[in-house]
Amino acid sequence: MPTAQQVLRFLRKLGYRTERQTGSHIILKHPTRRLLVVPFHRGDIPRGLLLRILKDAGATEAEFRES
Repeated sequence: MPTAQQVLRFLRKLGYRTERQTGSHIILKHPTRRLLVVPFHRGDIPRGLLLRILKDAGATEAEFRES
């Protein structure tokens, strides 16, 4: 499973930018898509949460793995 840093790197490639941070959660904004919240904790992001973040970002797991 990927870390939060790897997920953030992928989302930034898609055009997301950090809007703000509340505690350990980073809120990302895209010019045409909805806001995303990524928990920035130690360790890996669980698969279900990863899939939800990718779906909200309009990306697939395959695209994430290829990056």
